[in-house]
Amino acid sequence: MLSEHSVDHLVLERGEVANSWRHERWDSLRLLTPNWQSRLPGWRYRGTDPDGFMTMAEVVELVAGFAAASSAPVRTHTTVTSVSADDGGYRVATDGGDIRCRSVVLASGAANIPRVPQLRQAVPPQIECFTAFDYRSPERLPRGGVLVVGASATGVQLADEIQRSGRAVMLAVGEHVRLPRSYRGRDVLWWMESSGVWSQRYDEVDDLERARGLPSPQLVGTPEHVTLDLNVLGAAGVEIVGRLAAIRDGRALFSGGLRNQFALADLKMDRLLDTFDAWAREHTSDVACRPPERFEPTRAPSAPRLSLDLRSGEIRSIVWATGFCPDYRWLKLPVLNRKGELRHDGGVVVDAPGVYAIGLPLLRRRKSTFIIGAEDDARDLVAHLTRYLATGRSG
Repeated sequence: MLSEHSVDHLVLERGEVANSWRHERWDSLRLLTPNWQSRLPGWRYRGTDPDGFMTMAEVVELVAGFAAASSAPVRTHTTVTSVSADDGGYRVATDGGDIRCRSVVLASGAANIPRVPQLRQAVPPQIECFTAFDYRSPERLPRGGVLVVGASATGVQLADEIQRSGRAVMLAVGEHVRLPRSYRGRDVLWWMESSGVWSQRYDEVDDLERARGLPSPQLVGTPEHVTLDLNVLGAAGVEIVGRLAAIRDGRALFSGGLRNQFALADLKMDRLLDTFDAWAREHTSDVACRPPERFEPTRAPSAPRLSLDLRSGEIRSIVWATGFCPDYRWLKLPVLNRKGELRHDGGVVVDAPGVYAIGLPLLRRRKSTFIIGAEDDARDLVAHLTRYLATGRSG
């Protein structure tokens, strides 16, 4: 898009093109979005299975193909070590030398570092710990039971895969977003896009900070288009427990609020389905779909355990599926808040004229962190950036 506006630019990549997709995902991972939603500016999925879900190798092929077709000026194997202000512009220091520029786009995303709670430090030494960056397959875990902490998309997928390998799995569940894979005969993400929910702008969202911090929805992309929720996991033998609240004297303590967490997630899902139904009623002449449906409430265990002796041998490893956060240690600009989060207005970084961000949660729209959200956000930010370059004004 910058090329369309005749803006000279350079893309810096610390590894190969699509580096994180190549090296920072577990072996069996597939995209949560159907293939037909895998589209970038002037480039989209061209295979024979539009309703399928890409493997990581296929995602790498998509991104690398886009980079080649667009003749993107990518400098690979170049690590940025700092970005600082420099004489009305910016100095980007790399392991290959310094670059001076008038504008910078931070496209490093939101999943650079695993977000692991402090209580990790209290885990007994005989328990091996993994994050979603470390985990590759069940075979690489120690023998014995596994505690998966976190029930977002990552947590439920890993709990399912590890349980299918024959291991005993316990899943610690906190706040989560429940979604069916399909609704009324169509993929739920078709509904998100068609109904306009995914295109809702950041300045239209109530409590934006909270919305940006929500976990990813409980979805999995499989050839069978299955729903993977806590009812499915519980029926398969995964033990569901409450949020991991503390570890004291070698014992993991779980909260007793499972029923409330389940009720809240079910309520929010039903409200979203109501939104889809209301949209469908207005578009009955354009949309052919099945009648409205509702799903069984999440079943709470009759007596979930509230503690676990981590020294007993019942659990031999913990997988922390507790989310990710950006890494801004190299950003030497006054643009972070007290929590270390980037201060920005829809991707326009505050207090740093000419600096932009893309790929963060609900950056400009609800779909911002998905491949399908990149084009709309990029067009908005490129328009702002070119105005800034032409006028010198960030507003």
